[in-house]
Amino acid sequence: MKYIVTGGAGFIGSHIVDALIERGDEVHIIDDLSGGVKENVNPKAVFHEVDIRKADQIEKIFEGANGVFHLAALPRVQYSIEHPIETNDVNISGTVNVIEAARKAKVKRIVYSASSAAYGDQSVMPLIETMLPMPKSPYGIQKYIGEHFMRNWSDIYGIETVSLRYFNVYGSRQSSEGAYALVIARFLKQRKEGQKMTITGDGLQTRDFTHVRDVVRANLLAMESKNVGKGEVMNIGGGKNYSVLDIAKMIGGDYEFVEARIEPRNTLADTTRAKELLGWEAKEDFEKAIEELKKEAGIQ
Repeated sequence: MKYIVTGGAGFIGSHIVDALIERGDEVHIIDDLSGGVKENVNPKAVFHEVDIRKADQIEKIFEGANGVFHLAALPRVQYSIEHPIETNDVNISGTVNVIEAARKAKVKRIVYSASSAAYGDQSVMPLIETMLPMPKSPYGIQKYIGEHFMRNWSDIYGIETVSLRYFNVYGSRQSSEGAYALVIARFLKQRKEGQKMTITGDGLQTRDFTHVRDVVRANLLAMESKNVGKGEVMNIGGGKNYSVLDIAKMIGGDYEFVEARIEPRNTLADTTRAKELLGWEAKEDFEKAIEELKKEAGIQ
């Protein structure tokens, strides 16, 4: 099978590429390296350094593809607040370009990487897909709009689509650079360099952390399941939440508190729909995975 992975040089995308290559598929990566890195690119994949905003440049890559995993985006809540026009251009216009390229090439299915940022702050936990989304950032809005484009293209043009709302994905290759680094990666980097871990706000905000290996399994199941394809949206989460302060204590070492950011207070996924439609549920043990990442980072 031939698959396109947009954002295939990034954290999650590169793991999906590896899984596809391992089972013998032909994989084409589309990535402009604005967030991904060349070191993540599987040497057995065909790499196209292209921006998804360049519709004329990406369309020919889709010819003969069986499916598309669309991960390319400018992620991070804070970055979207500081750069709303740029992130809108990539996350919305770029997404439409990808769907259209897939439609024109008669690709069967697109699996879209959506985000739990669509929920924003909700008064009831766990978060379930039937809740009214209340995104608190341009990024949350943009990823939510992407879900509607997926469903719309399924309704109008018949291309199969499914959207997976990720909850705080972590694992090897997660970004530790810059102000928008993922919290676990940032803490590991600070700890390794002998710095204090910086906790935003009071540190009691909670997140449902989802291992990248679980996310990869969800993507492969979503591409193949006969139960989806009409724009369904489902949560992909660990099903248990931890505070940021909990994470700092698991990693160990000194920490300090810094100014709070605009972000949801708590997240916790209800994954019933993913289990019913895909037969998926999280398998990775969070505390064991943290120990694995500490070992990987050379932290005792």
